[in-house]
Amino acid sequence: MNLLSGEYECKLDPKGRLVLPAKVKANLPEESGNQLVLVRGFEPCLVLYPRSAWRVIHEKVMALDEFNEEYRQFQRNFFRGMTEVELDNIGRFGLPRTMLRYAGIEKEAIIVGLGNRCEIWDPTRYDEYLIKDQQSFSKLAQKFLTNETPPAGGLAA
Repeated sequence: MNLLSGEYECKLDPKGRLVLPAKVKANLPEESGNQLVLVRGFEPCLVLYPRSAWRVIHEKVMALDEFNEEYRQFQRNFFRGMTEVELDNIGRFGLPRTMLRYAGIEKEAIIVGLGNRCEIWDPTRYDEYLIKDQQSFSKLAQKFLTNETPPAGGLAA
């Protein structure tokens, strides 16, 4: 199993491209090759998935009943702006301007590996979404990591 991890400071080039950090690129699943999928995050960030990880999520979202208005609304918003990107020979990929505006990314970005995906953040916004209080962080760790039953869709091995 490939694990995307780490926190990397990056700069966009004038064409709105980022170079995927070498450690992240080395941990991309082989079956995904240089093909990645970029989507809007639930927070104001972008989420980058290897194709193999995206396929699993795509199947779950597409399995929702299209005749249910709430499901259609979710699908519409979830897939909004979804873009397939390909790494060039130096590991660079382009970020569409609409996606950059959504995430508030201008010249610098932080790439954060989160196991099956990476988030791409504007550095200031990223800092705003981090837990500052270590006691609160400790309580969340206790809640999620010491519970015998993991939350639905998360922390299951």
